[in-house]
Amino acid sequence: MAVILDGLKTILGTATDVLPIVLFILGFQVFVIRRPLPNVRQLAAGLVIVTLGLALFLIGLEQTLFPLGRLMAEQLTHPELLGNGDQGPNYIWIYLFAVAIGFSTTIAEPALLAVAIKANETSGGTIGVWGLRVAVAIGAAIGVGLGCYRIVTGTPLHYYIIAGYLVVVLQTIWSPKLIIPLAYDSGGVTTSTVTVPLVTALGLGLAEAIPGRSTLLDGFGLVAFACLFPIISVLAYAQITQAITSKKAARLEGEARAQDLPEEV
Repeated sequence: MAVILDGLKTILGTATDVLPIVLFILGFQVFVIRRPLPNVRQLAAGLVIVTLGLALFLIGLEQTLFPLGRLMAEQLTHPELLGNGDQGPNYIWIYLFAVAIGFSTTIAEPALLAVAIKANETSGGTIGVWGLRVAVAIGAAIGVGLGCYRIVTGTPLHYYIIAGYLVVVLQTIWSPKLIIPLAYDSGGVTTSTVTVPLVTALGLGLAEAIPGRSTLLDGFGLVAFACLFPIISVLAYAQITQAITSKKAARLEGEARAQDLPEEV
């Protein structure tokens, strides 16, 4: 019964949050564009579906994804799993789990799939759907793993972010210009409906489970890593692809020139 009441409150709260957007669109349509809304019934039905979908998503976060992330963090920081040898606790399983969860959630991200398909269509097949998704997922995996390392060690967040964006700036100078906007957008589409809940819950749970860590200072910020490092990985993917293509073109050009040379008598 309590779950049902909480669900109804979430639906009502979501409808309240969506209402200002609807009123703004209606007001703009009536007073600025001054034309009636087309397909009013279809728009109304879609609005109801969107509201219910957002509410169910929020309920799912509270009931499953957030508790799951915190539970995994608590289990991974259990003394029996960490051990306590001469070098202190071993957090290797936390890092491996963080890398795995970063990679898998990014691969499953619907927003990334949509962007990859559109990028493939607009580039005429030059940008592969799976190539882009794997490149972004590798970046997210490295970012989440490094973010968990930061939480464990307690080092300041801004050191990593500043260093990461310096790398992005240097990569931007030498990367193919056509891939730069897509690379910058990849960080945003990575941190969406699937990735953010689990990554946030993992960071908060890890900060709660490790002694001396603050959930406010140390628990948050993990999403920033998942957003930054896909930019680096996509730019690196473009640079590697460009280098391979240039090397192959140079080799073919050399072979063509060799064939055009007159044979020695």
